[in-house]
Amino acid sequence: MRVLLTGGGTAGHINPALAIADTIRQNDPDAEIAYVGTPKGMENELVAREGYRMYHVDVRGISRSLSPKNIKAFWLAATSPKRAEKIIDDFRPDIVVGTGGYACWPVLVAAARKGVPSAVHEANAVPGMTVKRLEKHVDKVFINFKKTSAQLKYPEKHVHVGCPLRRSFSVSDRGASVGELGLPEDRSAYVLSYGGSLGADRVNAAMLEVFSENDTRLQDAVFCHATGERNFVKFRTLFAEMGLTSGPRLEILSYVYDMPVRMAAADIVVCRSGAITLSELALLGKCAILIPSPNVTDNQQVKNAKLLADAGAAVMIEEKNLTGELLCDTLADLIMHPEKRAGIERTIRSFAVPDSNKRVYEEMIAMIGKGGK
Repeated sequence: MRVLLTGGGTAGHINPALAIADTIRQNDPDAEIAYVGTPKGMENELVAREGYRMYHVDVRGISRSLSPKNIKAFWLAATSPKRAEKIIDDFRPDIVVGTGGYACWPVLVAAARKGVPSAVHEANAVPGMTVKRLEKHVDKVFINFKKTSAQLKYPEKHVHVGCPLRRSFSVSDRGASVGELGLPEDRSAYVLSYGGSLGADRVNAAMLEVFSENDTRLQDAVFCHATGERNFVKFRTLFAEMGLTSGPRLEILSYVYDMPVRMAAADIVVCRSGAITLSELALLGKCAILIPSPNVTDNQQVKNAKLLADAGAAVMIEEKNLTGELLCDTLADLIMHPEKRAGIERTIRSFAVPDSNKRVYEEMIAMIGKGGK
């Protein structure tokens, strides 16, 4: 089997593709897998680590505001599929799968033109512009949330598969993770907090306030906060100036390198609401306080978080309303009311698709067998 994967711009588009690639390799070790991204996207670093063959197409995102850069972006959107056809001819894939982001536009259009079976995956609750435009071209649209289907035009193409995740999350065990981290037995809760891979200033500031409050309601909790690489030195400086120190109940990291372990052990997670993060939380059944980023295209994170919060599957605090006091009160409420946490955990699990990777793989095999449509 020869599979061409594409998608880029953010880890939220790239990691599902790599999860799909992992699943293909587990089921078919002889499969040939290649990846198409943009010349400067972070997919170059992430895909290179996995050793897959890399192709490039020059395509740009289209700004929703009036911008001279859109002239170039529209021109590339119109011409790049022709150049992507050369990649199809060179690699000769049996199927092409995109995981969102403007990088997958030319490749999936080229696949459709060449008659190669194709699918695009939408991880967010509200479909992005690229997926909306690709829907008529591809054979299948894989969706993470069932409600997404109502916002697209061709329901006969939609397949609810959840969101493919790297295997490390599906095999994470809470008890083993607690033991690995050596968490104190008398803890009231283990709280994991972070603002995404790069960190988030507002989340860092709010957590710093929480730590400085010394609220007695939180005194038995254990905290681990990741600042993001670019904020680590600044955060530690402010941390020290406030007279705070790290210890067995308060750990400050620049980045969470062992996320499957720490999330599995957590009783409460404070985080952003990207689609991948929500899928990880759902799979592990975690109580989360979601602080969606307001700086994401089409306000996707707010929409993702609202879908869960409205269902009682998470607590949402919009960044514009975020204060250390509010976050402290919210944490205290969840710590002091374990039954509330348990209800959130039960509900968010209903959003999980534990066999997502298997579903995607089986759909791909079926599509190859049928020649696509």
